[in-house]
Amino acid sequence: MDAAGVIFFVFISYASIGLIIASGAFNGLVASMLRILKGSARAIIIPVFITLIGCASSTIGVFEEMFPFIPIFVGIAIAMGYDAIVGLAIVALGTGLGYSGAVMNPFTVGMAQSIADVPQMSGAGYRIICHIILIAVASFFVIRYALKIQADPTKSLVYGDDFSSLAMDSDHIENKPFGIREKLVLATLVAGIVVIVWGTKAKGWYFAELSAVFLLMGLVSGFIMGWGPNEIAEKVAKSFSEIAVACMMIGIARGILVVLQAGHIIDTIVYYLSIPLSKLPGAISAVAMFLVQTGINFFIPSGSGQAVTSMPIMAPLADLIGISRQSAVLAFQFGDGLSNIIWPTSMTPIICGIAGVKIEKWWKWFVPVFIVLVLTQSILMAVSVVIW
Repeated sequence: MDAAGVIFFVFISYASIGLIIASGAFNGLVASMLRILKGSARAIIIPVFITLIGCASSTIGVFEEMFPFIPIFVGIAIAMGYDAIVGLAIVALGTGLGYSGAVMNPFTVGMAQSIADVPQMSGAGYRIICHIILIAVASFFVIRYALKIQADPTKSLVYGDDFSSLAMDSDHIENKPFGIREKLVLATLVAGIVVIVWGTKAKGWYFAELSAVFLLMGLVSGFIMGWGPNEIAEKVAKSFSEIAVACMMIGIARGILVVLQAGHIIDTIVYYLSIPLSKLPGAISAVAMFLVQTGINFFIPSGSGQAVTSMPIMAPLADLIGISRQSAVLAFQFGDGLSNIIWPTSMTPIICGIAGVKIEKWWKWFVPVFIVLVLTQSILMAVSVVIW
């Protein structure tokens, strides 16, 4: 993970999404949704978006690309009577579980299967089943929390915190206009997402190209709304000031990783973590392999970096203990995916910074959910030993 590239991308994409939010297009869209859905029926939006984001992560490997959408979902969640944690959870769990249940993610599953010398896309059927189960479990917890907050806002873990820079106008949002300009702005966003998906998949685009697409989306949206260059620049500068702390955290996290790599600490950790696995039988060793990969992700938050570092050890280790290399790949992706949104060395400080949620409050809500999901993944790992 190139920290400079990530920081530049976060600045540009966040500012561009900020322009789209300032247009009122999402206020109008949410107003239309709220006019149709009433009461607890609004909660159906949660699993729908978690699933859509999860599918994108599972197939084309979007993760950092979803950062700019965190403020959008936070705003939508607040407008619907929930809180910022719900909005953050939609994006975080969608991406994290998309990586955990990845079917054809080229940055993780594709690379791990190549290193493990197993056919590309093999085992996709069981991975799809894992993906569906994990999304269902996560959606249940988010919906349960959201409905609790809707019934009593004082039970929110972020009750009293200021989200005025992200919150949409919840008091009057149902009366917000959704005219031709707002619809054109949303059409620009959809077109940009299509281009991003195509460019990532077909052309191998990364941060530089994606930043250009986001920048163009923001500028076009501003011109559609009739804003001049000065007004656009003022809104961009405001967005930069809001995201500066989160970008600083990216640099700090990268600095920790550089120290671990330069001191050859990571290789030593991976080697000694693998030794106990060779002494465990069957399904237990598969679960242990998954837990070890989760620990490794603390030190190597890059999916492709973890694949390159750990799979050359884990693949032959799977042969040694008598389980399929396919299970070793599944252990890798389970360990890499979900822990990205809990370890402080990975994306957790960044996504919390963007959402304006204090990391300790995110942990307070997410840790119990994380434990349940880890137990679910452990069961799925044990089953994989039987079917593969």
